[in-house]
Amino acid sequence: MRSVTLLPPTEPIADDDAAIAAAVEAGVVGALLPAVAHATGDLSVLRDELRPDPDAVFDPAAGLTPDQEAEARSLAAEALRSWRDRGCPAPPPPTPAELDRLLGFVVGEANVGGYGPLLREELALEGDLRAPTWTKDQIAPDAELSVAVVGAGMSGILAAHRLRQAGVPVTVYEKNDDVGGTWFENRYPGCRVDVANHLYSYSFAQTTWPELFSSQEVLLDYFRRCADVFGVRQAIAFGTEVLGAAWDDVAGAWSLTVRGPDGVERTEVAQVLVSAVGQLNRPSYPDIEGRDDFAGVAFHSARWPEDLDLTGKRVVVIGTGASAMQLIPPVADAAAHTTVLQRTPAWLIPSPDYLDEVPDGMRWLLAHVPGYGQWYRLWLFWRTHEGLLTTAAVDPDWPGGERSVSASNDLVRELLTDYLATELEGHPELLDAVTPRYPPIAKRVIRDNGIWARTLTRDDVDLVTTPIERIEATGVRMADGVLHEADVVIYGTGFAASSFLTPMHLTGRDGVDLHERWGGDARAYLGVAVPEFPNLFLLYGPNTNIVINGSIIYFSELEVRYLLEAIRLLLGGGHRSLEVRPEVHDAFNEAVDEANRAMAWGHSQVNSWYKNDQGRVAQNWPFSLLEYWERTRVVDPEDYELR
Repeated sequence: MRSVTLLPPTEPIADDDAAIAAAVEAGVVGALLPAVAHATGDLSVLRDELRPDPDAVFDPAAGLTPDQEAEARSLAAEALRSWRDRGCPAPPPPTPAELDRLLGFVVGEANVGGYGPLLREELALEGDLRAPTWTKDQIAPDAELSVAVVGAGMSGILAAHRLRQAGVPVTVYEKNDDVGGTWFENRYPGCRVDVANHLYSYSFAQTTWPELFSSQEVLLDYFRRCADVFGVRQAIAFGTEVLGAAWDDVAGAWSLTVRGPDGVERTEVAQVLVSAVGQLNRPSYPDIEGRDDFAGVAFHSARWPEDLDLTGKRVVVIGTGASAMQLIPPVADAAAHTTVLQRTPAWLIPSPDYLDEVPDGMRWLLAHVPGYGQWYRLWLFWRTHEGLLTTAAVDPDWPGGERSVSASNDLVRELLTDYLATELEGHPELLDAVTPRYPPIAKRVIRDNGIWARTLTRDDVDLVTTPIERIEATGVRMADGVLHEADVVIYGTGFAASSFLTPMHLTGRDGVDLHERWGGDARAYLGVAVPEFPNLFLLYGPNTNIVINGSIIYFSELEVRYLLEAIRLLLGGGHRSLEVRPEVHDAFNEAVDEANRAMAWGHSQVNSWYKNDQGRVAQNWPFSLLEYWERTRVVDPEDYELR
């Protein structure tokens, strides 16, 4: 099936030689040469001596010397000039052998065999390979089957799109007035994604990104346009919250209690229920005495007031997680004084281009070289897919304690510590305060282009690490007795990530209550299916968060394909319901728990949203991206009770 494009068609090259030479300087060799080879049909530019090292994930040049990079760009420019002079003819699709050669240049020939089909899906050069290859009318035209999806964020839009492609009736219930989910709700200043946007996007729906790591406004616009182009808006009930759902075994359907924009509750029925509410959608407020006593303005970062004016205000920000570290610099620019209350510092990963626009040369390549965006996306995928994951694995013989979990993890610690020391040179007290005492990757690592150090060293910004005692009418009182007076208190304290599906009340077969069954420790098979809850599918469910390897959109695409395969199994077999077998679910979760304990985020004692209140890592996927792809390609009927 053809990919959906939000891109304008590429333009034939009419520029002179100098313009071409300037443009290729912005290209990453690992994406530039295969893209040029694919567009021009000249595979001779894929020279072995210019092949990037697929394992050199910490090296921006991927093991190439400056001379090799220069030679690669010269080859690319020469091929593009020749292609221009021939009128920029469209090449025939590459043969399987040619495609393998192109892929091998990006990821290494040895990796094409195991990853080849996955890479072809991510590349989407041959079309949308994750789209359903069947329709309901082909399989069971007379079967009664409809799907209810809760949430119109990234996963909900995708689920609705795929279901409509398969001709399956679907209704999406969205509590907000528009699509976008977290990118609709989080509107604090500085809000942006921390995954490069050519990767943080649907594999089959690329667009022209103005920034390398897009801001909230750009991302919301992307998902709005996807909803429009996919044609799913007509299937969305906006301003409608799902309060709960109960499985009716006699009817073989879910009965949903929903509350619409008029405030009136009503009942809706669907044979299949899909939760696309995600993990990061319910603000988490700290348990601090006197929180309601504050007389000024107080709010969570995810509930930013539209008319807020911080000019001349004293602001206290509680927290230094990802959201807080994004919002604090612009808050400091606006406020008279900003006090940052830090409990646990975060490791920062140097990202000089984090706030940059897409360079002009890269814009030229995207506009004139067909497929460049797809090859660049594949390059990003490979560079961030598994290589960094090994640095989070625990070496049981490593004597690092809470400092590090292996030799490679300790090397990462040294690199990140050196970065902090460079950024905060001349400020030893601040350096000590912001240097984590736990292993890298045990908590979320945050991108930084130097703005954090520049903010903390301002005269009108204070970093405080003393524990909070209570909140009072005029500010925040610390354990040492100091009162930090404030006109505004901002809670940059993240989300109740492990409180999956709350506050919905779900009742499964025989009246089993989902939240009672979980007991605060949510689990699901493949993050998708729960025993005793027939025809219920979770997207971005327990243990499907990825920490440092790739984009969560990858997981959503695989989960939605699994959902469609499950529906095909239902329709094709004339079944009314399917329910994961308890022994399958339990064995899977035992393996996940064991693997998470062997990762930095499970081994370390540091507080983290990766862990639930019981101390178990309920969020993260500890295995490779390839393994999740392999396990979700098809639904094994032996894993389920089919009725």
